[in-house]
Amino acid sequence: MFPGTITALVTPFRDGHVDEPAFTKLIESQIAAGVDGIVAVGTTGESPTLSHAEHIRVIELAVQVAAKRTKVLAGTGSNSTDEAVELTVQAEKVGADAALVVAPYYNKPSQQGLFLHFAKIAEATELPIILYSIPSRCGIEIAVDTVARLAKDYPTIVGIKEAGGSVERVTLLRCALPEEFGIISGDDALTLPFIAAGAIGVISVASNLVPREVGELVRAALAGRWVDARQQHCALYPLFKELFIEPNPVPVKHALALRGEMKSDVRLPLCEMAPAHAAKLEETLRDLKLIK
Repeated sequence: MFPGTITALVTPFRDGHVDEPAFTKLIESQIAAGVDGIVAVGTTGESPTLSHAEHIRVIELAVQVAAKRTKVLAGTGSNSTDEAVELTVQAEKVGADAALVVAPYYNKPSQQGLFLHFAKIAEATELPIILYSIPSRCGIEIAVDTVARLAKDYPTIVGIKEAGGSVERVTLLRCALPEEFGIISGDDALTLPFIAAGAIGVISVASNLVPREVGELVRAALAGRWVDARQQHCALYPLFKELFIEPNPVPVKHALALRGEMKSDVRLPLCEMAPAHAAKLEETLRDLKLIK
């Protein structure tokens, strides 16, 4: 089910290319902090602007560096079913532990189309598959009934990353799905209420910066230590919000660059932060003692 804290890794760039040394150091820092898994080439990893060769190379490098010390989830979604199948098959070949597959974006298929899309991917690979519903980016939601159909018909579809912003939807999913089907928060700021409603953890952007602290929040919530979890949530909440002051992963890369961990480079159409937003983020980072 992939419970706990899973970091949606950024993909560092330098001079227009993937910065493999910086990526390696980022993964090592995540493992040292005790995360339960990492996602290579998700939305935070700028999957839309990586070439196919880069996409598979980043997954392969994550697998090599992790060396079974933490789980590696590969972002393999696409708005083309054939492309999503190809990426998922390739992720399996290079040793990923699971595939994170976003709903097809832009072409807005029906719920039956969504079912057939994910079914074809599941039929092409033995990898565990985690669905990813994020209607704000994709224009469509994977309906609760569709998730339930997929879970029933395809045992390798084992979870969903839920990024629709609704605690009620987590409740609906939890009530409609087997207990062993994992619901994972896709929003740092909603991790605490999502776990209260039945989620098993988070795929986190903030844990690129504060993996140990996000892990403490999740472990406390899963153990029912709600006061501790709420205190950690309140401490981290300003960071959770500021990391989305501009499109992800622009702010988190800016923060990592301020700490000297990589360059802040992103690929167009993403661009550097506006100065006013950068100043606001930097103030929050200083308040949390994440930079000097």
